[in-house]
This record gives sequence, C-alpha cells and structure tokens, in this order.
Amino acid sequence: MTSKNTKIFIISIIIMVTISISAVLVLQNQNSNSIVFPKIDRYPDPADYSFIGDSLGPEFPSYNPNSSEQWQVNVRSCDLSGYNLSDREYDLMHANFDNKTVWPEILPEAFNPEEIMELGKNPGFDSRTLHQQGITGKGVGIAIIDQCLLVNHQEYYDRVKLYEEVGIGNVIASMHGCALASIAAGETVGIAPEADLYFMAVQFWETVENGGEYTTIYDYKHVARAIDRILEINKVLPEDRKIRVICVAKGWSSGEMGYDEVEASIRKAMKQGIFFVNSNLDRHYQYPFHGLGRHPLSDPNNFTEYEAGLWWQNALANVPGRVLVPMDSRTTASPTGIGDYVFYRAGGWSWAIPYIAGAYALACQVDPAITPARFLEIAIETGVPLFYQGYNIGKIINPNHIIVSIQIP
Repeated sequence: MTSKNTKIFIISIIIMVTISISAVLVLQNQNSNSIVFPKIDRYPDPADYSFIGDSLGPEFPSYNPNSSEQWQVNVRSCDLSGYNLSDREYDLMHANFDNKTVWPEILPEAFNPEEIMELGKNPGFDSRTLHQQGITGKGVGIAIIDQCLLVNHQEYYDRVKLYEEVGIGNVIASMHGCALASIAAGETVGIAPEADLYFMAVQFWETVENGGEYTTIYDYKHVARAIDRILEINKVLPEDRKIRVICVAKGWSSGEMGYDEVEASIRKAMKQGIFFVNSNLDRHYQYPFHGLGRHPLSDPNNFTEYEAGLWWQNALANVPGRVLVPMDSRTTASPTGIGDYVFYRAGGWSWAIPYIAGAYALACQVDPAITPARFLEIAIETGVPLFYQGYNIGKIINPNHIIVSIQIP
C-alpha cells in the first residue's frame, strides 16, 4: 500500500468512526428523551386566502359601528382593482388587508395602506427604545400554545427553538398562530424581538357527528398535554435560558371538556414560577386586562392616541386596576408566505395576550428573579391612566417605566 493510499485509508477510518460515534450519541439522546435544539417536527404549508375575494360581490363592503361583527371589511389577498374606492375612506379605515391585497389606482387621499401597515408593526409606547438599549427578551423563553404556525416566517424563524404538534393532523399554517408568535417575539412586530420561542400547536376542539349533524365541542385535554410537555422541556434547558412564560390565547370554563386537566397543568406551571397568560388572567392572578384601540394612522408611541378597543367600546365599566395593552390596528406575520404581513384593524384578546407575555420576557431579562405577581403590580403602579367616555377603564402598560422600576434597587 502506497503512502498516499495509507493516508486515504486512515482518513476513511477516522470518518467512519466519527459517524459511528455521532450515531450512538443521537441514539443516546433519543433514549434519554433529551432534545437537540432547534427541534422542528413539521413545517406546515402556507395558507391561501385568495378565496376571500370570491365572496365580496359587486359592492364593496361597508363598516357598521353598531354591528357586533368584527371583520366586516375583510379584503386580505383580494384583488380590488375593479372597485371605485375614491369615496370609501371610512370603510377602508376599518379594513383588514395584507400585502397580497391589490388596490385600485385611486384611493382616498387619507388612506395609505403602506403607511398603515408600517405603523401597525410598531409594538408601541417607545418599546423600540428599550430594544435599542439591548432589552429585547434575549435569553428568555416564551412558550405559545396555539394553532399551526408558519414556522419559517422571517419575523421569528431564527428564534424558534421548538415546534411540536399535539392532536393535529396535516393542517396548514393558521393566521392565529402567526399573529401570536410575531406579536410576542417578532423581529419587527414583537415586543420581545429576541426572546426564544417554543411553540406547541394543538387542536382546541373536536367535531362530533350525530345523525348527520356536526357539532363543534371544545376540549382542552391537548392544551393540558402541551403544558406538561413544556414543563418537561424546561427541565433540560440551562438555567439562563428557561421558559418563563406560557401564552395561550384562549379561555375555558368549568364544565367544559378537559377543564380539570388543563387547570391542573396550569397549577403545576405556576408552582414552578412560570407566568401563565390566557383569557383567564384575572382568575389566576386577580389582575384583569383588556385591549386598546387605535386609529390606523395614529402614533403607536403616543399614549393619548389610544382608546377602548373597537369591540368593547359599547360595554365600558370603571375598572381602574385593569392592565391595558395594544390590540387593534396591529400588523402581524401572515400565514400566506414567509415574508408576508397582514394588518388587522380590529383585534381581540388574542392580540393582547402575547403582548403581555412578551412584556414579561423583557422584565425577566432585566431581573431574572421577578415574579408574575410582582410584574403585574408594577404594570399597574407605573401604568398610564386611561379615561374614556367618562369611564376609568384602567392603566395603559408602560414598558419603559416597568423596566426603570425593576432596575431601581
């Protein structure tokens, strides 16, 4: 054997041994149920909302402020080039649209969809000043339990540490999951743009057939399983990279399927010091919250530009101890493509819940010892009072003041 052949033989043996050792390590990892991050079980396909245009009809939809319907002017991914919208400013200012929406050449002078989209990306309240100071939620884990995620969207893909599915088949990406992930931890949209993101996709409901009739029944057993899984994952994470908050944009009531299981899982998470944020925040922490409204072209950093959210402006009450966070007029990641965005004129609590989770991640970065109860206390103490139509409806969250309060010994 020549010297050259000997070298090639030795190198080949080294490569084979290395591959064998690596295979053993992978097998050992699997047997010990440890996780190599990032762990992505599946990449759901993008959604296609072009069908929305088929339901518009010859007349462009109008907005009725007295209607309880939220999405009255829904023109996401629609071709509107054939409509005359020159005098439809009011309706357009209440529209949900995305970057796939095709606009006519002539629009009302005051309606600028590009500007509205950009303003909607801003988390508001000068939170980007905190980001410039390095307060971004870096090193803090946020776990979201929701519908399927477009995992590789540019807003958050490089920070997705885990994507798993519980009780879900081959389902496409949802608008809901993408919105939550980007509001909490999106690079340009999120309040905590460098937080670690752990996402559990679940099925919140079961469809039951009875004599040809189909009924949707909510069942939260999958949520309970997802919470338990997050707690397992947290055990293997380093102390300085733990999941500190779990976010579920949903609520449940006693008597619903899976209620006892999910409440038991929540208690376990809270016992471990994890902040659990969902629609039942007042039940778990005695702190109610609500979402704020904002005109699409107003300044997201100006506290005086905010009001009660569109859907609850007719149900006001004096709740001075309520935490108020951005909800309406938000731009989020869209499930239609990895670089797509969508503007939602009216939001729901689903848009407020991930904001609270992200704000807590900022606090955890600054003070790893902070607790959920202390964070909520500071949010109220430092919040900006909002009086709307004669009602004291709560305190607007002030991320900068929260961080200053935490930093002061």
